[in-house]
Amino acid sequence: MTIYPIFKAVADRVFAAVLLVLTLPLSFTVALLLAFSLKGSPFFIQVRPGRHERHFKLIKFRTMTSDTDSNGQLLPDLNRLTKLGALVRKTSLDELPQLLNILKGDMSFIGPRPLLVEYLPLYSEEERRRHSVKPGITGLAQVNGRNAISWKQKFHYDLLYVDNMSLQMDIKIVLLTVKKVLGAEGVNASAKVTMSKYNGHN
Repeated sequence: MTIYPIFKAVADRVFAAVLLVLTLPLSFTVALLLAFSLKGSPFFIQVRPGRHERHFKLIKFRTMTSDTDSNGQLLPDLNRLTKLGALVRKTSLDELPQLLNILKGDMSFIGPRPLLVEYLPLYSEEERRRHSVKPGITGLAQVNGRNAISWKQKFHYDLLYVDNMSLQMDIKIVLLTVKKVLGAEGVNASAKVTMSKYNGHN
C-alpha cells in the first residue's frame, strides 16, 4: 500500500474545511434562494454506499420539486426541475454541501460517484471494486462524459481510477473538472436531467 491514500485523506479534509469557510456566504445565499423557490428544505439527503459499501448520508442542494401526478408518483425529472435548480446544477453549486461529507470522511474530492443503494445487488464482482476507494464529488467518469456516457463506460473509468489512483491523476481530474464546470460541458445527456437507472446490464 502506498502512502498516497493517507496523504489524500488528510488533504481532502484540509481543503474541504478551507473551502467550506470560503464558500459559506455563497452556500447560504443558494440555500435561501432554493428554500424560497422550492417552498421547503433546500437540501437533498439520501443514503448512498461509500467505501467498502458502507452506507452514509449524502447531502446536496435540492434542485427539483416533489410534485406528483394523480397517482402519487413523482413527475418526470424535467417537470420537477426548477429554473433556479437548473442553474444550480449547471454551475455544479448543488455539490457544495458535499464538503461536509468530505469533512466527515465519507467522501473524497475525487473518486467514483456514489450511486444508489438499490444498485448494489446488480453489480458484477468486477464492478463492485469501485467501492474499494472513497466516492468522490468528481471523478474520471465525470470528466469523460458524465451523464452522456453509458454505464459500461462509466464503470470502466471508475475502475481505471481505482487501479491507477495517484497525485498526478487527481490533479489532472481537478483541472478537467474546472474546465468542464466553467464550460458547463456534459451536464446532461441530451434532454435528460439525470442518468438512466442502472438495471444490471451494461
